[in-house]
Amino acid sequence: MQNKKIFIFLPDGIGLRNFAYSDFQSIGLQENFDIIFWNNTPFELTDLGFKEIKIQNSKAHPLTESYKNARKQIELNLNIRRTKDRVYDTYRFPFSYATVFKAAKSLFTQIISFTHSSKYGLNRIRKKIKDEERKTLYYHQSLETLQKEKPAMVFCTNQRPMTAIAPLLAAQDLEIPTATFIFSWDNLPKATMVVETDYYFVWSDLMKKELLFYYPYVQESQIFVTGTPQFESHFDTSKLLSREDFFKQHNLDLNKKYICYSGDDVTTCPDDPKYLEDVATAIRELNKKGNNLGVIFRRCPVDFSDRFDKVLHDYQDVIIPIVPLWKKIGDGWNTVLPTQADINVQINTIANTEMVVNLGSSMVFDYVAHNKACAFINYDAADKKIPDWSVKKIYNYVHFRSMPTPETVFWINSPDEIAEIIEKGIKGDSSVIENAKKWFEIITEKSPQEASRRIWICIDNILKSI
Repeated sequence: MQNKKIFIFLPDGIGLRNFAYSDFQSIGLQENFDIIFWNNTPFELTDLGFKEIKIQNSKAHPLTESYKNARKQIELNLNIRRTKDRVYDTYRFPFSYATVFKAAKSLFTQIISFTHSSKYGLNRIRKKIKDEERKTLYYHQSLETLQKEKPAMVFCTNQRPMTAIAPLLAAQDLEIPTATFIFSWDNLPKATMVVETDYYFVWSDLMKKELLFYYPYVQESQIFVTGTPQFESHFDTSKLLSREDFFKQHNLDLNKKYICYSGDDVTTCPDDPKYLEDVATAIRELNKKGNNLGVIFRRCPVDFSDRFDKVLHDYQDVIIPIVPLWKKIGDGWNTVLPTQADINVQINTIANTEMVVNLGSSMVFDYVAHNKACAFINYDAADKKIPDWSVKKIYNYVHFRSMPTPETVFWINSPDEIAEIIEKGIKGDSSVIENAKKWFEIITEKSPQEASRRIWICIDNILKSI
C-alpha cells in the first residue's frame, strides 16, 4: 500500500496562515493523507486537533548565517551582472558593526561575498552551507525523527528560514522527497531562497519563470504551479459576520462608510504615520462637504511600535484602529505569529470597508478578491523620517513590474489628491477593479480558492511517480 504520510514542515510561524489556518489540512485528510506537522513554532497545533511532532533543538551551525548572508549578496551580484539592473542593490540590508562580534560577522560575510561572486563561487558556498549543517545536532536529530516516522514526503512551508536547511538535508540524505512552497509574490528577486529541495510549489506561471531565471540549477520538471492558500479565506462566506455584528464588535458607526488604511512595517514605510494623518485630514474635509466617512486603521501585524499613537489620538473622531490578532512570542519580526482569529478579522474588515489605501502592499489582491479597489500612496512626505528613503524605491522593486497597466490601482501623487481618489474608490471604478483582477491572475493561479486542493493533487502525483 502506498505510503501517504506527509510531514508538513513549519520551520517558523510564517506558514501557519497558509497551511494550518486554511482548508489545507482538511482537504488533505479527505484525500486520505496522513498529515503530521513537523513543528518548529511555539504554537501547540494539537490545540487545533492536528497531529504534530515538535522540534526541540533547531540550532544551526555557527557559520551558517554568515554563509547564508554571503549567498544572498553573491546572488544579487550575479543578478546585476546578468540583467545590468541596479534594482537588486535595493534588496540588500546594511551590515551591522554595533559590537565586535557583529562587526566580525559582517566583515567575514563581505570577504566571502567578494571572493565568491561567480557561478563557481556560489556553488562552493551552497555546498559549504550543506556541509556545515550536516555537522549539527539539529541535522542528526532530524535524521532520527525521519528514520523513525518514515514519511513519504517532507513539504516545507517557506523557502526562507535558515532553520529549514538541516531537516530538509536529512530527508534528502534518506532519499525522502522534499518540496518547498515559495512564500510570497516578491521573494524570488530578493534572493531569499535558503533551502534546496526536490520540488518547488509556486503561485503562478510568472513565479515559475522567475524561479527558473534566478535559480538556473532548478529544472522545469521540479516546479508545480498551484497558487497560494493565502487568499482562499476571502472566498469562504461562512466566515463573514453580519454588518451589524462586525460594527458592534469594533464600536463602529453603522451610519458611516469606512475606508481601510493598511500599514506597513517601519522599514518598508517609515513615514506611515504621516500618510495616515494625510488620509484622515482628507476624510475630515470630505465630511465637511456632507459625507459621513471614517478610517479603519489596520497596522502591520509585526509593528508593535508607538509611532502611530499621536495621529490616532489627534484624529480619534475619524480613525478607528482594529488591532491585528497576532501573538508576539519573541523579539524578532518572525516570532510574531498569525492566529486563526485574525484571519476572520481581516476578512470582515475588507468586507465592511469600501476600499484600501496603503503603500504598495499585497492588500490590493485581498481587496480585489472582494471586488474592491486599492489606492497606492505615491509621494514622499514633506518631513521624511529617513532623508534618503523614497516611495520610488518601493515601486521600482521587480514584483511591481508585473502590474498589467498603471490603471490597476489609484495612484495618490500628493496629499491634495486623496479626497478625490477616495470619492472615486468608494464609487467602485470598474476599470480599476477589472485591471486589478488581471494583475491578480498574473501573480497567482486562476481560481485562487482551489490552491490547497491543487497542492495536494501535485503531492499525490509526485508520490505516484516515484
